[in-house]
Amino acid sequence: MYWFGFGFNAFGQILDSGKRAQGDDDVKSSTCLTPKRFDHVGEREEKADRQRSLIGTKRLSACWSRTASLCLHGERRVYLQGFGADVNGSCMNESLGCKDALLGERYLTLGFKNKVECWDVQRRGPAPAWSMETPPEDEGASLRLPLVPGGYIASKPPFYRPLSPQLKVESLALGAEHAVLLSGSGTVYTWGIGSHGQLGHSGLTPEKEPRPVEALWGVRINSVSTGGWHSACVSAGGDLYVWGWNESGQLGLPSQAMRTSQGQESVKGTAVPCQEASTATAAEEQKAGESQDVFISIQAFPALLDITESCDVGKVSCGSRHTAAVTTTGDLYTWGWGDYGQLGHGTARSSDEPLCVDFFRQEGLRVVDVVCGPWNTFAMATKEEVAQS
Repeated sequence: MYWFGFGFNAFGQILDSGKRAQGDDDVKSSTCLTPKRFDHVGEREEKADRQRSLIGTKRLSACWSRTASLCLHGERRVYLQGFGADVNGSCMNESLGCKDALLGERYLTLGFKNKVECWDVQRRGPAPAWSMETPPEDEGASLRLPLVPGGYIASKPPFYRPLSPQLKVESLALGAEHAVLLSGSGTVYTWGIGSHGQLGHSGLTPEKEPRPVEALWGVRINSVSTGGWHSACVSAGGDLYVWGWNESGQLGLPSQAMRTSQGQESVKGTAVPCQEASTATAAEEQKAGESQDVFISIQAFPALLDITESCDVGKVSCGSRHTAAVTTTGDLYTWGWGDYGQLGHGTARSSDEPLCVDFFRQEGLRVVDVVCGPWNTFAMATKEEVAQS
C-alpha cells in the first residue's frame, strides 16, 4: 500500500524540491494537480523491512505547511516533510517507539504507551514543550489522537482538555473552531463556535459543552470528520451526512459562489456578437433568480449526501474547504475548494458536486483510506486484485 498526495505543495510536503525541480508538467509552482506518490527519506531506509513484511502501512497527518507520516512496522517513528524539514524529509528521533502522531502548524503530538508529548516543530529544543503521563491501556482499548485517557489534546496551549467519562468517547475530530465527538454508542456530539452551522444543531450559536446532534439521533455513526468550518460523518449503513459552511461547495450542495464563478468562466471563454451576448446574459440572470432559493451557503443541520447510487461510503475526511470520501468499491470522490489541485482532477477548479478521481481507476488502484490536509489531500491505495479466469 502506498500514499498519494495532491494539492498545496509550496513547502515540499508532497514532493521534495528535487522532484519538483525536474519540471513535472503536473506541478505548477506550489501545486500538484494530480496524485503523486508520497515518499519520504524513511522509504529507502525501510526497504528491507518492506520486503520482509506486507504491512508497510503508515498513518499520516497533515497541517498547512508540513506532513507527518508514522511508520507502523519495524521501529515505529515519525518523518516530517515540508517546511523546516530536510530536502527529502526529516526523521523525528524523539518519536521512536510512538504509537500515534498528530501534527499541527506548530506542535507535533506524539502518543506513547504510557505518555503523551507535544514537541515544538518550529523551535526544536532538547525537551518537549509539554508532556503528560498516561495509564497503560489495554491492547483492545487504544485511543487515537487527539484523544487521550480522560480528555483530548488541543493544537495549542493549554494542550490538555478534560472530557466527561460518561461520554465513553470513541473518536474525536477538531475543526478550526469546533469539535465533533463520536461516542461508543454511535452518537455524535459537537461543541465550539457555531457561526457557520458546523455544530449541526439547526442554529448558529456556540456551545460550551458537548451537545448531541439531535438530527442524527437513532442513526448509528461509525466515523466523524471536521474541516475548517464544516463537518461530516459516515453511518454504519454507509450513508454520508454533511453540515456547516458551503461557501466553496465543500458540502457537495449547490453553492451560489461556485455557480457564479463557473458562469463567468463560461462567458469569458465564449465569443459571441454583442447583441447575442446581451440576450444570453439576461436569460442567465433570469434563470439564476428563479433558482436562487436552491443555493446553500450554510447547512445548519446534517444533510444526507448521495455520492453514488451503486455503493456506500466507507471513509470521509475534510480539509479547510474541501471534502474527500472513499466508497466501499475503492473509489475516491472529492469536492469543494480546488484552487491548489486538492481535488485531484488535473485542474485547479472547484466543484460543488462530488466527482470521482479517475487517476486511481486508470492506474488499477483501489483506495482504502483518505486524509485531507487544509489545502491538500492524501489517499492510501493498493493494487486492484484482478480475478483469475
